[in-house]
Order: sequence, then structure tokens, then C-alpha cells
Amino acid sequence: MPVLLLAHGGDASIPPLTPARLLAEGRVEPVPAALLLLAAGLYLLGVRRLRARGDRWSGWRTASWLVGGLGVVAVATMSGLGPYGDVLFSVHMAQHMLLSMVAPIFLALGAPVTLALRTLAPGGRRALLAVLHSRVARVLMFPAVGWVLFVGSPFAMYFSGWFPAALENEWLHQLMHAHFVLVGCLFFWPLVGLDPVPGRVPYPLRFLLVFAALPFHAILGLSIMDSPTLLAAGYYLGLHLGWADPASDQRLGGGLLWASGDLVGLLMLGAVAVQWMRASEREAAREDRRLDRLAAQSRAAQSRAPAPGPRPPADGAGGQEPAGPELMPVWWATEERRTEERRTDR
Repeated sequence: MPVLLLAHGGDASIPPLTPARLLAEGRVEPVPAALLLLAAGLYLLGVRRLRARGDRWSGWRTASWLVGGLGVVAVATMSGLGPYGDVLFSVHMAQHMLLSMVAPIFLALGAPVTLALRTLAPGGRRALLAVLHSRVARVLMFPAVGWVLFVGSPFAMYFSGWFPAALENEWLHQLMHAHFVLVGCLFFWPLVGLDPVPGRVPYPLRFLLVFAALPFHAILGLSIMDSPTLLAAGYYLGLHLGWADPASDQRLGGGLLWASGDLVGLLMLGAVAVQWMRASEREAAREDRRLDRLAAQSRAAQSRAPAPGPRPPADGAGGQEPAGPELMPVWWATEERRTEERRTDR
């Protein structure tokens, strides 16, 4: 029996959460499902066009976009996490972490902007470049903006009326999920993404931004765990779940946010460090190639230079050897040879 999503004050029973129900229960949301299918179809069409003309595209990028990115969004919203996320705060927090911290990382690693720039027609490519170079894109992708939204918006949501309103209204609920994904993309795309988007900063600053975000998820998780006030109390108490205690479930949700936020953050630090090392290796290889080219050009120039003439005899009057041909002007060396030839003729 599918899970019944109750309006506030409903009297039907909701079955207890079990691992089997997480796998079996679910619902297909028409709008999110259509958007996910559209994003997957356009990406696969781009890959097909690229390969049809003989160009290569990494299978890891395709898997990152389809499985790690879009697949995680589908699991978070349309598996059993979707229905139970509406009635249990802890499950909602699992959705939050998947949508804001896991899916955006893999979406960024899928490099869809690079794929679009390589496969779009000239008009579409110009339009996409105009969007990337626009002032709005530069502001939104500025690392400080993404960092503030990523760190600050959860505090604003859970400690205001936004969260209870989103639980009561289906459209606001979908907008909340879209907000999680969008803010996660704004934060992670310039840091770990492969696309030429605005806002990309040097690796030391990327490392610092990720490191600076870690304490705030821990603070938010601890604040939710220790809060004496039940979040969205009217909604959760009105569900009358005999098998779940809203206060205990809220503490569990705060603990999930604390632990998973730190775990994903540490993984992100490792990913940035690996990208930093690889970028340093590529830069060192480019510098080696540049030095090799300069050395080859120098050897070629030396091979084309004329061979030095015979060394002139020592000067008997001064007792000092005159400068060699490599230090004398060309016209002076020529005049010396002519003088010697006239002496021989006489």
C-alpha cells in the first residue's frame, strides 16, 4: 500500500518506516520527473553528436551527470525518501544533504556547459556564452555569494516560517527542493566543476572556502539537536504518528546534518586537494615543455651561426694576445686577413 501523505490534521494511519518501505514506496512527481528526463535527454543527445563526429567524451562525466547527479535527485525526491520526508524530519534532512551536497558535486563533474559549447550550433553557442559572461552570472557564481547562500540559507529556512509553510504547501515544498539543488550548484560548481564558468578562483582559495563551510553545518546540526522548540510543531504533532516521537526524530535529523555535513566536507577537501595537485603537475609539465622548446630553438640558432675564423697570432710588441675573433668586430677580422695576404704576396 503506498504511503498516504496527509494534510495537517489528517486521521489516516501512516505505516512505520522500514528499509523495505524506503525501497518499495515512492511517488512520481510529474514536474521534477519531466525536468530530470529533459536534462538527461539533452545531455545524451550532446554526447551522441560529439561521438558521431569522432570526438571523445569521458564516460565518467556521463556517469557523474546521469547517476551521481540526476539519479541522486530522483532518489531523494521520488523514492521512499520522498513520502517519508514529508512526515519525518530525519528523512527530510537526508533529502536535504543529498540534494544540496551530493547531487550538485556530481552535476558539476558532469561538465554539461563544456558539452554544450562543443555541440551547440554557432547561434546557440553565442547565446550560452552571452549568459556565462552576463553580470547576473558573474554575481551568482561569485564564490562569496555561493558560500553565503550555502551556509546561511539553512539557518533562515529552519528557524523561520519557511519550513512549516513548505510542509503545508506542495508547490513550496518543490521549490524548497529546487532551492537545495540550486544553492549547492552555485557553491560547488566554481570549486570542483570542470566547466568554464565565472567565479573560478585559485585552488588555495577553493580549499579555504570549503574548509570555512564545515563548522556552520556542525553548528546548525547541534542547534537543531539542542533546540527546546520543536520545528514545525503544529504540522508534525498533527500527524499523530504513534510509532515516531517528533522531538527524538528532530534530534536524529540534527545529528545526521552534523555528521554527514562534516563527512561530505572532508571528502570535498580531499577532492579539491587532488585537483590542486593534478593542476600543479599539469602546470609543471607545461613549463617543462616550454623550456624544452626554448632549448631546442637555442640549439637551432647556434647550428645556423657561422663557424669562428682562425685565431690571430700573438702581438709581439705588447706581449699580449689580441682578442679572439668571437670578441672582435667582423670588419676588423676581415681587414687582418687582407693584410696578411698582402704580406705573403710580397
